[in-house]
Amino acid sequence: MVWTWRYEKADGTVVTLPGEQEEFTSQGDAESWIGEGYKDLLDQGVDKVALLDDAAVIYTMSLQEG
Repeated sequence: MVWTWRYEKADGTVVTLPGEQEEFTSQGDAESWIGEGYKDLLDQGVDKVALLDDAAVIYTMSLQEG
């Protein structure tokens, strides 16, 4: 299993960021990474993220406050 994040605008449009896609070996590692870096993603225009286990969406989450 490979865990990744898909970055999106508020309307669901996928945001492609420069560089390589981060890949994680566990859900916990992926969640820790997003917890540390979500402010940088907001600065790059990402409004929400979807956690993927291979191609399956596990959940989506807003990066905005409230």
